[in-house]
Amino acid sequence: METANCSLQVNRMLLDPKFESYKLSLDPLPCYTLQLDSAVAEVKLRDDQYTLDHMRAFGMYNYLHYDSWYQDRVYFVDQLGKVLNLHVTLETTLGKPNEVFRLPTDVTACDTRLCASMHFPSSSWATLSDGAGRLYLIRTGSRETSSLEKWEIMFNQELGDPFIVVHSVSFMKSDCHTVEVLLLRIEKDESDLEGSGFHVALEWVTIAHANNSDDGKYEILHRRVLHGKSVPHYAAIESVGNGLMIASYKPFSFIPDEGSHINESEEVKMEADENKAPVYTWQQTAEDSTVLVVLPEESTKEDIKVTFSPSRIDLQFKGVPSFLNGPLHAAIDHESSTWIMKDTYSLEITLLKKESLMWPELIIGDKRGEYVVDPDQSAAIAQSLMHLTSEDLNPDPDKEKPACNAQELEECDILLEDSTSLCRFSGSTRKATHVVNLGSNQYLFSVVVNPEEMPCFCLRHDVDALLWQPHSTQGEMWKHIATFNALGYVQASKQDKKFFTCAPNYSYAALCECLRRVFIYRQPTPVPTVLYNRKEGRHVGQVAKQQVTSLETNDPILGFQASNERLFVLTSKNLFVIKVNAVD
Repeated sequence: METANCSLQVNRMLLDPKFESYKLSLDPLPCYTLQLDSAVAEVKLRDDQYTLDHMRAFGMYNYLHYDSWYQDRVYFVDQLGKVLNLHVTLETTLGKPNEVFRLPTDVTACDTRLCASMHFPSSSWATLSDGAGRLYLIRTGSRETSSLEKWEIMFNQELGDPFIVVHSVSFMKSDCHTVEVLLLRIEKDESDLEGSGFHVALEWVTIAHANNSDDGKYEILHRRVLHGKSVPHYAAIESVGNGLMIASYKPFSFIPDEGSHINESEEVKMEADENKAPVYTWQQTAEDSTVLVVLPEESTKEDIKVTFSPSRIDLQFKGVPSFLNGPLHAAIDHESSTWIMKDTYSLEITLLKKESLMWPELIIGDKRGEYVVDPDQSAAIAQSLMHLTSEDLNPDPDKEKPACNAQELEECDILLEDSTSLCRFSGSTRKATHVVNLGSNQYLFSVVVNPEEMPCFCLRHDVDALLWQPHSTQGEMWKHIATFNALGYVQASKQDKKFFTCAPNYSYAALCECLRRVFIYRQPTPVPTVLYNRKEGRHVGQVAKQQVTSLETNDPILGFQASNERLFVLTSKNLFVIKVNAVD
């Protein structure tokens, strides 16, 4: 399938154009401290890890891992190689973290080691990296019970250079248990003479129960590697392992497996396919799209069958159903859409759009067509944009109706990485199937809302922060599920921020600085008393609160996670639990 250029569709019902601001609340937040018996296994950057990508991937790593399958459970690894778990049911009875697993080998002797990392692909499985190049697949049993079961190693293998676990999923396929794991490395690139000298490698590993194995043995079925020039903001495997989604500043692509090659005949065929004449051409206005289909031979109306549905078109020519069919970019009025024969070799299709908007493509993923811009329409667009361009710089930005001037932008409005893209890759073809140009929609953070789905990602849209849930279905691949009003603008002013997240139920968003301070931004809630805006003299029905807490420590913050009720903050020596919401 060819790559389809897509866009994120904002749900206007989730926006609040009347939102004013966050009101600082002085209400104290209960904060409880646990002193750790052994320090967190922090791994500092080495002298040869000097690039911005090293800092993003390893220097800003979140050492605290949240179990999204069970509320209020967090995990971390200490310097003794112990995986420790804290389960909170009541803050006033906090006990010491429990040891649930211990790394079998001492990795401190490894000079190139990274931080240990883990992920929970299901309610009873975990994937773990020791930071020295070994991957573990662990059967944890049910982690819900207070008396935790013993974690059992089902697979472990050296996979080369040290890596961190980015994401993993677990599922049954053809009665075979399969675990897909995504690993990240930063490798030396001798061919990169003008850049940093490194490239980022994402390795997609498929581990499955061995065939005809009664002892529960697991083995690696596939190892696929992607290379890119920047650490991805977001990377996740689809829930059943069919695809991979990556949001990054610079693009990623699969590298060929060893020994694989494309022969000369395949290259000639690919070149010929690219030079084929288009099967159809199309034009559009904001209200409709007109498609001119070229038929391969002389035909009559009896040879043609066109079927319209609200989001799809199907054209059959002499009984061939795949001549022209597929999902349309957006919904149409299928009852009013029509088609007519232009002559014996062509027909014209008119699609009436449900919403007045311009489409980037006609049929999602179909590259057999050619978009033709109407000359009159092109001239009108150019005329409407004339005031935005000039052959000269603007020497006087203070004149009446000045052109856009960079001096008018605030520092927090300036985005350096304005070419970030979100790309979906097919696991079978290893090709990009869908691409979204995020433009100025700055990536903020990712969070797991539903553990059975991919993690959500939060983007800045104008001043707001919008939360998007990816899906593996083709119909609605990215769904806007929540909005944090004005948070895109507010967070940009926090120059010392380190971690950013939100509650799985979207009740609040939170960020922490490198040291001490934690900021909480709550969703607007009704006020219990009558409140008026003095300037406008109107009644205020709801207020969005901002709260700030300062931790009693001078150690840098190493980990930060949020549940619906609590915030967890990890330093090298302490674990803090902040009570944010009361139980309903």
